[in-house]
Amino acid sequence: MLTKAIKDFPKQFEFEPEVQNAGKLKKHSSYVIGGMGGSGLVAGILRALKPELDIAAHHEYGLPTFIDSKEKRLFIAISYSGNTEETISFFQEANKKKLPVAAITTGGKLLKLAKEKKVPYVKLPSTGIQPRMSLGFMLRAALKLMAEEKLFKEAGELAKTLKPSEAEALGKAFAKELRGKVPVIYSSRKNQALAYNWKIKFNETGKIPAFYNTFPELNHNEMTGFDVVDSTRSLSGNIHVIILKDPDDDTRIKKRMKVLENLYVDRYIPVSTVEIDAGGTLEKIFSTLIVGDWTAYYLAKHYSTEPEEVPMVEEFKKLIK
Repeated sequence: MLTKAIKDFPKQFEFEPEVQNAGKLKKHSSYVIGGMGGSGLVAGILRALKPELDIAAHHEYGLPTFIDSKEKRLFIAISYSGNTEETISFFQEANKKKLPVAAITTGGKLLKLAKEKKVPYVKLPSTGIQPRMSLGFMLRAALKLMAEEKLFKEAGELAKTLKPSEAEALGKAFAKELRGKVPVIYSSRKNQALAYNWKIKFNETGKIPAFYNTFPELNHNEMTGFDVVDSTRSLSGNIHVIILKDPDDDTRIKKRMKVLENLYVDRYIPVSTVEIDAGGTLEKIFSTLIVGDWTAYYLAKHYSTEPEEVPMVEEFKKLIK
């Protein structure tokens, strides 16, 4: 049940990853993280947690084109199932070029390759939940491989401080506001991973269209698409904007958020705000994501869609084989 996965989410931060073939794992200061869908969220969360980390996210086959084989980056392949073909390609290309590579997975082909190539890897608990709901496990594993001990320890505290049940009422209220609407989630660039995560939850859990963008870039293009006149009113009539507001955002970004909110409301575009203001950085991030989980779940209930499985993804995979 998805509700159990949400309520049990803090327990994921009790996970103590064991790095296999740890003797081959050297200290690195820059990383490329390859992953798709829910397994691809870790890179963005890490950047939000520690912006100074040198991390490139790769959501594609093969390797990023900018990679120099002489660079000493650690290439971390993350696939919850272990069978994501883009991530397998990423792992194989890195290994072929003799680049430092590690893997995070529950099993599948990726685990088999990591064992065969004798590279460092972390085997995740196989609990049967969807990848998008497994971010705590994957984050703990990535922090362990990266030797980010301070963040690793702080993440462990979330097992005690996160209270998913307390966020349920707020998520339910947001879902009520969003009925019949297409959510568009905005955040600062710093919190892009959070806005993207909300979008994914609306898509995968709620089975509805959803989109996201970030300040200040959206002020130079996207917002003009909502400068409503009579002939375009029907196009934007089903939009509902959600702005994720962080007290630590740049004051100029906060001003942009407020001004845009007023401009949209003046054009009869509904806007809701989510305050990212609970505790430290880790707690702020995951408390906000849990609100998104509940919102998406209650939207699925409203639309009578199945909130846990992703049948269209599975159908697509079969068709491209």
